[in-house]
Amino acid sequence: MLTTKTLMQWEFTQLANSTDDQAKEDWAACNVPTSVHVQLRRLGRIPDPFAGLNEWDVQWIQEADWGFRTTFEHTASAVNADLVFEGLDTYCDVYLNGKLLMSADNMFVTHRVDARPALRKGTNELYLHFKAPWLAAKQEEAANGGKRVLWNGDSCRLYSRKAQYGWGWDWGPVMMTVGPWKPIRLETYDHRIEDVAVIADYVDGLGTLKGTAALAPETEEGWTIVATLRRHRDVVAQASGTTSFEFTLAKGSVEAWWPLGYGAQPMYDLDVAWLDAHGHELATHHQRVAFRHFELVQAPLDGQPGTSFVFEINGVRVFCAGANWIPADSFLTEVTRERYRRWVGLMVKANMCMLRVWGGGVYEDEALYDACDEHGILVWQDFMFGCGMYPSYPKFNESVKLEATQAVTRLRKHPSVVVFAGNNEDYQVAESLNLNTSDDKQFPARYIYEELLPAVVKPSGIAYHRGSPYGGKSSSDPTVGDIHQWNVWHGTQELWSAWPRLAGRFVSEFGMQGFPDRRTLAVTGARHPQDRAMANHNKAAGYERRIELYLVENFRYGFELGQYAYATQVMQAECLAAAYRAWRREWKGRGMEYVAGALVWQLNDCWPCVSWSIVDYYLRPKPAFYAIARELRRYTVGVSRKLVREPRDETTAAYFTETEQVEVWACNSTLQSMDVRVFISAFHLDGRLLDRRYVDATLAPNASTEVGGGEVPGQIKRTSESHVLLPIIVHAQLYARDSHAPATAADKRANGSGSGVLARFSSWPEPYKYLDLPDPGLAVDVDGERVRLACTKPAKAVVLDSDGDEDIDWSDQAIDLVPGDEQVVVARGLKGRVVLKYLGIDA
Repeated sequence: MLTTKTLMQWEFTQLANSTDDQAKEDWAACNVPTSVHVQLRRLGRIPDPFAGLNEWDVQWIQEADWGFRTTFEHTASAVNADLVFEGLDTYCDVYLNGKLLMSADNMFVTHRVDARPALRKGTNELYLHFKAPWLAAKQEEAANGGKRVLWNGDSCRLYSRKAQYGWGWDWGPVMMTVGPWKPIRLETYDHRIEDVAVIADYVDGLGTLKGTAALAPETEEGWTIVATLRRHRDVVAQASGTTSFEFTLAKGSVEAWWPLGYGAQPMYDLDVAWLDAHGHELATHHQRVAFRHFELVQAPLDGQPGTSFVFEINGVRVFCAGANWIPADSFLTEVTRERYRRWVGLMVKANMCMLRVWGGGVYEDEALYDACDEHGILVWQDFMFGCGMYPSYPKFNESVKLEATQAVTRLRKHPSVVVFAGNNEDYQVAESLNLNTSDDKQFPARYIYEELLPAVVKPSGIAYHRGSPYGGKSSSDPTVGDIHQWNVWHGTQELWSAWPRLAGRFVSEFGMQGFPDRRTLAVTGARHPQDRAMANHNKAAGYERRIELYLVENFRYGFELGQYAYATQVMQAECLAAAYRAWRREWKGRGMEYVAGALVWQLNDCWPCVSWSIVDYYLRPKPAFYAIARELRRYTVGVSRKLVREPRDETTAAYFTETEQVEVWACNSTLQSMDVRVFISAFHLDGRLLDRRYVDATLAPNASTEVGGGEVPGQIKRTSESHVLLPIIVHAQLYARDSHAPATAADKRANGSGSGVLARFSSWPEPYKYLDLPDPGLAVDVDGERVRLACTKPAKAVVLDSDGDEDIDWSDQAIDLVPGDEQVVVARGLKGRVVLKYLGIDA
């Protein structure tokens, strides 16, 4: 049987090298997994790299060599003894009792090394010599073609199979980690099950499962493997074979796995035992499995050009609303299993069902994928290539193939993982240089993305996409594949009202920056929007111009840090909610999935900073998080407004009549139609109710439905550009028609009201800077952890806080209020007094 000894107690020290030949060894105790930065911070030898300008005082670490050593006892008499290094970051020579066992140069690869040639009974010393990653990557670059074009970081990163974000990104610091970042263990055994490759499917209520075991050493005559499938410890089925097995499962004996919002996520235990001819157990293996059928549908559409890009699970097409994931810390060993689960829990709270693991980070910890399996979060997994013209040469490609093979082998068992993508924006970089991406000389990594990686992925049954974005005539073709829509913020810097025409078949990136929570800002050391600490904690090039552009176009705002932060938070919330609202409207039913998904950039941060994240480093959601969550509920209602001008005749520009009109629609992500009543109210900004009416409609299942429209009630008709439209808020409320009550208690809780409202939305005149906002007469009633909000005049973007420093779990934020439609916010952990901000109070 397999015996495992995990080696956790180590020592580490800096070693002399060409950069610092005077470095003296100074061994200090540490635990593994770890990184040098983490240990030096723990020992007080470096300042907190995240505070102030300290990032720049720790850059020497990446140019130094480092040693790690440990001792262990060995007494086992097993035939085999392997040292297993799950992850070495990155350039490392491994010595056992003074003998070189191996050299590593790929952070993403697990190494299993036969230790027997150097292993001895009794005490053994294991020594790791980590070479300076900056210097090693520079040497690789010089030896294999020199500098190459990229976005973010130094071009030497393109030659290094190390997490690319460590070279610095437009949201993260330059923090190149060093050390054994995953567990190290000694395994002794006579026989071992190396892997069990499982293909599970679910069609028409029937689950199937096939498995193949990789055994070490090879099996002998009469030996068998026995596979047992269990649910809650109850045996569902058993099967056996020499190296493979297959379950024939009766219809209904297993349940399907579904994405969040579409059904449950039942997970099954699969135990595989390897038996000799006498039935004695030689080795065992355990993993979890689930049953689901998946297709990535790329088919012609009704009424629009191009093809769909739809994720279909168990025959149901899913609008994939979600987020992009970057590493949750600059120091990966600091991210606990519980922290991963909290991140996925926030996705559930935001009603998201897809997470894209971005290609400049790492193939993530099992804890993340386990949590996605359990909560129904589909995973789009990039391979680790990002924003660059990567090389392609034999040594590099061999390392990439091993890396990709291990990643696919590890992740294929997760039902949440539905697609691998070859890279992040590498085709885009090539296109920006006007290169031919079909020419290996101009675009060397074409071989990796179009031949090597798809061949590795194919046996897994998981979909493969050449890159993100990719499709059509170019990577920006909105009619085929996926796009990264950065013409809001980057690019042409469009108004966010342009989101409807900036749509694509699948929008896998889009975003807007917003400041983090005040408690997080305090950690950065920033005291003013324009101080040095602030500048160091926003890595986006030209961020000042872009933030100011979108603020000045839309808001009146102040420059005190709290006022400025709030204005950016409302800006981000309004912008991102508008995108989801517009694109979900384009999910119009089978064959009309004009937009099949939208993944916001980005869910999280790797350090306390200002970025595009909707939740900051400390897992504190920004107001945008809540605005998005409202747009992704099972039922939503939307209102758009536009000016319609009719000239007196075709000869004149001076004589016209212009009316303001609205369109109203609703979305239903359930698989049943829904009879609804939509109340549409018009309020003057001074609080007067100008009109209230309702429309009855039947919402189609799993689609958006147009409800109605017409002129804004009470609005003037313009006949001159000098005529100013009245400040009228159009407020829509969605009810179930049979009882004016939500379909479930969950809907009632989600909408923060006992009034039976399924969904609500307020359309305000934009830009907001033209509005003279009155005191809305807010009434706040706090009853324990329940905060009831009401107003006498419409209030925009109400954000709640407490006067203390405790973290509070708010059920909603950035709330629009109108008279007569009070809302209730649950504030778990509230201890202090509630403090409010709303648009106009600070400006």
